[in-house]
Amino acid sequence: MRVTELESYLASRRQLVQEALEKSLPPAESYPPAIHQAMRYSLFAGGKRLRPILVLAAGESAGSPPEPLLPAACAVELIHTYSLIHDDLPAMDNDDYRRGRPTCHKVFGEAIALLAGDALLTQAFAVLSQVPAGIPPAKVLQAIGELATAAGSQGMIGGQVVDMEAEGRPATLEIVNYIHTHKTGSLIRACLRLGGILSGAGEEQLAVLTRYGENLGLAFQITDDILDIEGDFTRMGKKGGMDVARGKATYPACLGLKKAREIARELCAEAQSLALSLGPAAEPLFLLAGYVLNRQG
Repeated sequence: MRVTELESYLASRRQLVQEALEKSLPPAESYPPAIHQAMRYSLFAGGKRLRPILVLAAGESAGSPPEPLLPAACAVELIHTYSLIHDDLPAMDNDDYRRGRPTCHKVFGEAIALLAGDALLTQAFAVLSQVPAGIPPAKVLQAIGELATAAGSQGMIGGQVVDMEAEGRPATLEIVNYIHTHKTGSLIRACLRLGGILSGAGEEQLAVLTRYGENLGLAFQITDDILDIEGDFTRMGKKGGMDVARGKATYPACLGLKKAREIARELCAEAQSLALSLGPAAEPLFLLAGYVLNRQG
């Protein structure tokens, strides 16, 4: 699979995810319309759909077709979108733009934005609880527990808390690692594990997917730190330089840009090595590691 084939793969999987996401929420006109419009505004604001594609790619590497994995892929994207809505609120990062357009609270007000995030989080588990044909219910139950832990106080939310507490303080590598592996890395790791669990991956295969997810999740956030310094609004869809302005604990703040780039390259190289060990069916995972390293937004 060459880079052009990766682009084709990403486009086809995005289309599958988009169609499934459209069915995952009530129509915009459903009563009360304000909440459903706000949920859809943020969910369909764009984005690369990397996390749901990682669910599909992980499952495909273990021999599953993508279709049975779509509920899990949608659940991850619903949780990711809820986290972005809440991150953007004035009480959190206070951002005016996300993916190139006004954030949810700028359009619908803070109260509806807060509730839209809550509703997306709740809907994620309703979607994930669906049992696709051919997948044992016990595996779906395992996936629900996996995603709940990744999104909770010992995962994404825990990372968010430490991220806020660390603002304006000298950044230590220990704190930065905790923030990155929890706030961002835990959900990306869960994507790989959900795909593996629901596809019936063996214990060793699941362990490799887990390690791949850990490497990729940390690399993704490091590149995000770098893009906040070097990226531009057109590509990123949001204002840059905010990490420095808020005194965020980041890899560039702690180690400098050069070292941060070096670590991101090492993490992606390790992820690619792990993907290779899974065989030809994991080629999308191999190329996705390079995609994460070289992304511009």
